[in-house]
Amino acid sequence: MKKIGVVTSTRAEYGLLSPVIQELRKKESEALRIDLIVTGTHLSDQYGMTIREIEATGDRIDHTIPIPVDSRDELDISRNQADALVRFTELFCREKYDAVMLLGDRYEILAVAVAAGNTRTPVFHLCGGDTTEGALDEWVRHSITKISYLHFVTNEESCRRVIQLGEDPSRVFDFGSTSIDNILRVADMPRAEALESIGMPECRYALCTYHPVTMERGGLQAQMDELLGAVRSFPDIQFIVTKSNADQGGARINAILDDAEKEISNLHVFTSLGVRRYLSLMKYAAFVLGNSSSGIIETPAFGIPTVNIGDRQRGRLQSESIVNCSPDRDSIVGAIRIALSEEHRAISRKVNSPYGDGRAAGRIAEKAIETVMAETIDLKKTFYDLQTGGKPY
Repeated sequence: MKKIGVVTSTRAEYGLLSPVIQELRKKESEALRIDLIVTGTHLSDQYGMTIREIEATGDRIDHTIPIPVDSRDELDISRNQADALVRFTELFCREKYDAVMLLGDRYEILAVAVAAGNTRTPVFHLCGGDTTEGALDEWVRHSITKISYLHFVTNEESCRRVIQLGEDPSRVFDFGSTSIDNILRVADMPRAEALESIGMPECRYALCTYHPVTMERGGLQAQMDELLGAVRSFPDIQFIVTKSNADQGGARINAILDDAEKEISNLHVFTSLGVRRYLSLMKYAAFVLGNSSSGIIETPAFGIPTVNIGDRQRGRLQSESIVNCSPDRDSIVGAIRIALSEEHRAISRKVNSPYGDGRAAGRIAEKAIETVMAETIDLKKTFYDLQTGGKPY
């Protein structure tokens, strides 16, 4: 029997992997098994114990791998990675997967990729080649690319970058982003139902997520003060905020949000909304605010404006619906006013997403299974050299 393991460590990552898991499991048989491996913040009360959201979908969970998720400083991050490296090496030695599927750029997923490399387990990587210059994710993502065997990128620019990193074009596939699949598949709650499900009446609202800018030192409290000052400037808009991830500084952001919710009447903070509810709320929002990749990738596909704060997502392929601003109150307020203008809303409604046609998951699953069943994987990769037309010196 061939076995593919799929690893998820966060709510956002599971949302992107979910359609692929479902497509893979349609092909399960006596000859093929797909294991779902749950770890990271999914198993943490501090981050909403989001394994319950996975269980609610009916997806079968085959392994749970607890790892620490403290993120107060650099030492915490390294300890988390060390623990993940050991635990996943043990799992891969025991299960002997024919491939393991990983997504993105989380520091703990880098440790999982290293464990796969150490056990000669092929890695099939989703979302490589993207660039986010304001986050540690940038170098983590590219490091995972070099460990990986198959690459499922989300757009043409990322495809070129992965090849530029020396990966053979025959193993790089631009099938688009599964986030577009999700928009077509799960964003099906009516506006009133989505609001009612979080205890809110009909209202004008914005959806917001703010993560640490991990390539910058200090200034987190000041950035949050500026963001919350902008929220106070629009008392007629309700701000529905999902808490930050487990990057260094994420816990501090969440504590600030919890305190602010007690004082700001139009601020509503949630640990996690779940993929279906989150995307359904996005569909009807006046705009999406913050520095999450969802504002860059998913939001434009709905025709909804995005206010993207600061440098965390700098370098990602962007649509015209996105308004970029600095992380200070005046810049954020000005960007929100642009996003609310009828002129910009008209632009947003006409945007064509550069992240695919909503059929990525099926293509990814088909290629992954085809590759495993063919038994032709050779981990002795040759570095693919670009033909530059001359010496670069």
